[in-house]
Amino acid sequence: MSANPSRRQFLGAAAAVAAVNASPLAAKPEPKADTLILLWMAGGMAQTETFDPKRYTPFETGIDPKGVLSTFPSIDTVVDNIKLSKGLERIARVMDRGTLIRSYQAGDLGFILHSRHQFHWHTGYAPPQSVAAPHMGAWISKTLGPRHADIPAFIDIGQSLEIGAESDSLKAFHTAGFLGTEYGPFFITNPNDAMAAVRPPAHISHERFLARYERYKQLLEAAPDPALATSAQQDSLRAAIDNAHRLLTSPGAKALDLALEPKESLERYGSSRFAQGCLLARRLTEAGARFIEVTSEYIPFRYWDTHENGHTRARAMKEEIDRPISQLVLDLEERGLLNRTLIVVASEFGRDMIQEGKPDKPVKDQVKIPDRLTDIKQYGMHRHFTEAGSVLLFGGGVKRGHLYGVTADERPCKVVENPVRIEDLHATIYHAMGIAPNHGQQIERRPFYVTKDGKGKPILDVFA
Repeated sequence: MSANPSRRQFLGAAAAVAAVNASPLAAKPEPKADTLILLWMAGGMAQTETFDPKRYTPFETGIDPKGVLSTFPSIDTVVDNIKLSKGLERIARVMDRGTLIRSYQAGDLGFILHSRHQFHWHTGYAPPQSVAAPHMGAWISKTLGPRHADIPAFIDIGQSLEIGAESDSLKAFHTAGFLGTEYGPFFITNPNDAMAAVRPPAHISHERFLARYERYKQLLEAAPDPALATSAQQDSLRAAIDNAHRLLTSPGAKALDLALEPKESLERYGSSRFAQGCLLARRLTEAGARFIEVTSEYIPFRYWDTHENGHTRARAMKEEIDRPISQLVLDLEERGLLNRTLIVVASEFGRDMIQEGKPDKPVKDQVKIPDRLTDIKQYGMHRHFTEAGSVLLFGGGVKRGHLYGVTADERPCKVVENPVRIEDLHATIYHAMGIAPNHGQQIERRPFYVTKDGKGKPILDVFA
């Protein structure tokens, strides 16, 4: 078939055909979890300032940045051999419920761009691709289906997709890709206003809204050009519209209403958007969601994207995440849901004061580091470090109080034991959900898998 690349991409995104396994050896694992909650630390969370602290160097005017490994002291946790960075005291108290991976290695994608690495993490494939690669949540939604018929299987909380220069790149992986629209994310930008997502606009009457719904279904039935709208695409769009309409009238929609939560519960989580997103994730887990992503939000040069003033901003970010993450773990445990819910805390890569990229594969520096620090704004982890990062797992059959992977105590703080590549991390997550790493689907006459080329290997040592 002759087609230019843009047409090929469109047809790839539109087509959804029979699922296949890459090999008869791809045994479907026994699921350990029913729900996955991804807590996404967007922007590059500095591992040495959070879950992998090194030697602490307090700020003094004139210090050499080459000697700065961590800008916070370490603290004890409830697990003897695991220490965290100061500011994560509440997470430290629940570390006996989870596994900490310190040896995640981000992909080598050339010049480091956050949206490219976030695409890689969420889909398992480096951009660009000749077909629209599905988000992990879409694969799980498609493969496992909804846990509750009225609750969207894939819910994305906290990310605005209208942020300027990188918005198109973010939109590229916040989709179901070629799997079809019905498996895409249900977006909730602000969890405090989540109910607005299941109400018709205030200026439209109920009768008019229903009329629009029926008219849209008729338009789908009468797609004029099969080359532009395949039957699979029409079916997927129709299913997506039907799912959304069903949610509008479902009692399950109450799970989105944080106003129904007791005041003391709201206070235990905190008032930030991320905190309220974690609370909403707990309510949605109870209601029957399958995959929930809550992000601290990616906006260039804000939040975890610490290109300057890294120490001060890392302190603020830890204050924002410490309470809600620990409370989510405790709440799910109290409700008997933690064992069947996998919580993943992750970021696209780590950070370092000096190194950009990896020691053996350096890339162009994007931040100038002075020979001596003269201002507190220069103190912190400013450069992108793809050699090592941390991933925290709770519930979902993982070992309790377990540490996996080791990084060097001196710069470069590279992985020295049990490196974890993205395909193996994904295989581990899919394994917990009962999905084989070479589960896939035929698209444009070639197989496409949940892990790159179907070759991911689950890290069985992290499971109990």
